[in-house]
Order: sequence, then C-alpha cells, then structure tokens
Amino acid sequence: MSRRHATLTTTEMPRNGMTIVRRVMPYLWPSDAPWVRHRVAWSLLILLAAKLIAVGTPFFYKAAVDALAGEGESAAWMLSLGAISLTVVYGMARLMSVGFQQLRDVVFARVGQRALRQVAYETFAHMHRLSMRYHITRKTGGLSRIIERGVKGVDFLLRFLLFSIGPLVLELLLVAVVLWWVFDIWYLVVVAGVIWAYVAFTFRVTEWRVKQRKEMNDQDTDANQKAIDSLLNFETVKYFGAEGREAARYDRAMAKYEVAALKTQYSLAFLNFGQSLLITGGLVAVMVMAAYGVQSGALTVGDFVMVNAYMIQITMPLNFLGTVYREIRQALVDMGEMFDLLEQPAEITDKPGATDLAVSGGAVELDDVTFGYDAERGILKGVSLRVEPGTRVAIVGPSGSGKSTIGRLLFRFYDVTGGAIRIDGQDLRDVTQDSLHAQIGVVPQDTVLFNDTVGYNIAYGRDGATQAEIEAAAKAAQIHDFIVSLPEGYDTKVGERGLKLSGGEKQRVGIARTLLKNPPILLLDEATSALDTETERGIQDALALAGEGRTVLVIAHRLSTIADADRIVVLEGGEIVEQGTHAELLLSRGRYAGLWARQEAEAA
Repeated sequence: MSRRHATLTTTEMPRNGMTIVRRVMPYLWPSDAPWVRHRVAWSLLILLAAKLIAVGTPFFYKAAVDALAGEGESAAWMLSLGAISLTVVYGMARLMSVGFQQLRDVVFARVGQRALRQVAYETFAHMHRLSMRYHITRKTGGLSRIIERGVKGVDFLLRFLLFSIGPLVLELLLVAVVLWWVFDIWYLVVVAGVIWAYVAFTFRVTEWRVKQRKEMNDQDTDANQKAIDSLLNFETVKYFGAEGREAARYDRAMAKYEVAALKTQYSLAFLNFGQSLLITGGLVAVMVMAAYGVQSGALTVGDFVMVNAYMIQITMPLNFLGTVYREIRQALVDMGEMFDLLEQPAEITDKPGATDLAVSGGAVELDDVTFGYDAERGILKGVSLRVEPGTRVAIVGPSGSGKSTIGRLLFRFYDVTGGAIRIDGQDLRDVTQDSLHAQIGVVPQDTVLFNDTVGYNIAYGRDGATQAEIEAAAKAAQIHDFIVSLPEGYDTKVGERGLKLSGGEKQRVGIARTLLKNPPILLLDEATSALDTETERGIQDALALAGEGRTVLVIAHRLSTIADADRIVVLEGGEIVEQGTHAELLLSRGRYAGLWARQEAEAA
C-alpha cells in the first residue's frame, strides 16, 4: 500500500465514527495492491451467493411441509421431488449457505490480517518517532493497552463493516420482499415496524452503554498501568517494604474498574431483554396472522412454517446487529484512542531537504546554547563550548546545572531554544536524525537491557553484526570471559531490564554494545556514578579503551574519573563558570577545586 493511502494522517483529531471509518477504508481498497481488491470483490460475491441461498431455503421447507400435508400450494417442480427429497435439498441449502459464509471468511482473512499488521506497524513506528518529552509524561502500561485494543479494532471494523451491516440490510430487504410477495402488505408492515423499533432501541441504549464502556476501559487502563509500573519497580517496592501498599493501590484501581464493569453488565442485561421483547413480540404477531390465515384456508401449513422460518431467519441477524453495533461502537472508541496517539505530532523532525551528517573529525561545538524544558524555567543560559576532534572533554557541576541536558541536546532528543549545536560545522537541525544517531555512541548511567540474551543485547549496537564482531566488542569491554563462564554463554537471558546481571556487568554489556556500534563521537553520561569504587575502576579501563581515537564527551559526577581529561568544563546554574585541565583548575582554587576537596574528604 502506498504511503499516501496507507499512512494514517495526523491533520485532525478523529471527531466521530465516520472520520475513523474513512481513515480505515484505504486498507480495504488500496490502489496499489490489486490482490487485496480482488479478494474483497470475491468475498462480496460469495457473500451475495450465501444470502440468496439463505433467503430461498425456507421455500424448500414450505414445499416439504405441503407435500407431507397433501397440499399443493408450492411450485409443481418442488412437489414432484417428494417430501424426503425436499427435506434433503433443504438441508443441503442450509449447508451451502454456511459453507459460502465460511469460504467468504477464508478469502477475506488475508486482507484483515494485512490491515491489522500495517496499522500495528505504523502505530509502533510512530511511538518511536515521538519526542522524549512525550514519553516521559506518558504511562507505558496505558500506552500498550490502548495500542493493543486499537489495533484489534481495525480488523474487527473492516470485517464487520463489509460482512455484517451491508449483508444484514440486504437480507432484511430480501425477506421483506418475499413476505410481501408471498403473503400481503401487512406482514411487511409488522416486520418493518419490529425492525425499526429494534434498531432504534438498540442504537439508543448502545450509545448510552458506550459511555459506560469508555469509563470501564479507562479504569482498566489505569489498573493495568499501575500493575506494570509496580512490577517494573519491583526492587524499589521491596526496598521500602511497600508490597501491601502496592497491592492496596492496585486493588483501589480494580475497585473502580469493578464498579464500571458492573454498570456495563447491568446495562447489557437490560439491552438484551429489551431486544428479546421486541423480537418475540414481532414473531408472535406474525405467527398469529399466519395462524388465522391457515384457519381461514387462505394459507397452507407450509405457509405457516415458512413464515416462522423467515421470522427466525431475520431474528438471528437482528440479534447479531445488536452485538455488531455494540462491538463496532466499542471498536471505534478503542481506535479513537489509538488515533489520538497517532495525532500526537513528532516534536523533533527532519527539516525538508535535510542531509546526512558527514563526520570528518568529530568536532563538537555548542554556540551560545540556551534551552529549557519549560518556557518558564531555563536550564542552559548561553553555553558556548568546543570539543576538538579526538579529545576527551568532561562536564562537571552540581545536580541541576544542565550537564545531562547537554547530552540530550547533542543526541537531539530536544532542539535548542537559542544558539546552535554543530558537529564538524553542521548544525544538528540541518541533518537527518538517523545519520546523527549513527555517529554518536552513548553509555548512560544506568544501562537498560532488553529481556533477551546477552548476545542479543551486545548485537543491538549494530544490525547484522557477526558473532565474531560481537565477541570482539565484548573482549574490548572486558566482559567476554564472564559471558563464556555462564552455562549458556552468549545465549544467557538477562531478564527484564537486565536484572539478572549486576550493575557492573550491565555497564560492560552497554559499553560492548557501543563499541560494536563504533561511533566517532562518544557520550558518557555519568556512566560509572552508580557503581562501587572497585567495579568503577574496571569499567574506567574499558571506557578508556572505548574512547581511543574518538571524540569523547564525559558528563561526570565523580571527579576522580575525569582527572585525566584533556579539558574539564565546570557548569553551574546553566552557565560555564570555569574550564581547564585538572591541574589548572586546582591551581585556580575556584569552583572545581572546592568540589574536588569535598569529594576527597568524603572518600577519606
């Protein structure tokens, strides 16, 4: 499917059901995938055949009854078949109707699954295009639940728009015509009145129930988010003995869900009973009319059973209409929430005509950079700094001074609000994000690993890396020997977020991953501040090896780890207050010297 038709645009929020339906329809009839249109067309033809057979089937039932009763109201060719043969033909017709419906589902299945896959892909890809600002304000558990429900709703909506609403209307019209043609106008009036009352009642009550279902979904999302958040922070819960608090917090969320779910179930019972009352009333009325006709001799017993067969035949799809309408409305609610996510614009985008970043040496320059996460609170206030190619520059300062913010701006998680950041003279806003990210390797303070094998996590540094390259990176990060000592070696599972490994082991895996990426610029964001002193020394050796021949920007907390840096920049209150080598800064007896003396005293 072409991007023009397949991509879910973000020009306006989905305001009603028809808006969502229009956005989904291109998946059903794409201009550049003829096989999809062919399958849809064949599905509709098979559906039409199934409905025609279904509407004609009661005639064989009537003829069989007439033959058994010795009445000749049915067509002569039917009566000539005899009651036994007519019964067999009736059974075959019913079987063919069901068979064609199943064949229709088989033909259409690939279309529905293709649409589901495309929507899932586009939603997942869009989530990764959104800014860090968006993700740090959203709840991951809630997001996953919304996406899951919305993607499933797409397949449901496509299937039932095509195979439920339209076919139901067609079947009702055909049955109405038969009743009018075979009997008289009053049968049609009664049936039409019942259908109108049923549809009006179903739609009105369902609209009321949708609001209740929306509340139930919100409570379900909230409870699920709380559960995931608590499990992801398992260690923290244990540290503070908060198991009971977490269980109570989750139970409070589930209690709200329970109230909403009960309201939904009660209203469903009311809806089902009301629908049954209307259908049963219509069935009894038509059967009474037919019974009077048989008693007066105007109708045969076969006519009586045929009327009954048609009423039961329209009862089933009408009952199905209630279910389908409820499910379609729910699918629209779920898809609306998903499309709301898709409406979220990517804060950081490539400008038109952006070129790939070309790194010749790896010089990094901050030119009078100003930035604030909120307009009211500035973080960086006119920072200017140049990191020469192949040098190691450390940025130190108290918490909140803006150290980590510089790292996020360099990777372009955010755009500067003033000034510019350049790499080899190229403004980051003028190059593509993919090329920028490819040239920068980051070792964060807390390396988070995927719940997969050690080998997979190291290989994440470069797509398509060979086993030999993975092992070479592990050796450079000084973790290869540890990995091969494990029972399953590189196939050892690390657990969720790498919890089966120690902090030092996770950091080494992170370093190996970055070494495999082999970027010309390396950003170490307090990469050892969470480790003990002994582990830190080993990690520092690996980091020193990783930085050879690269431009290295170190955001440091422990000053002892950056004493050998080519230059140290002291940041305070979003401004550079001093810079120089370790020796120069100690001699100047300024801010850095004070920080150094304090840390030395704490270590003593």
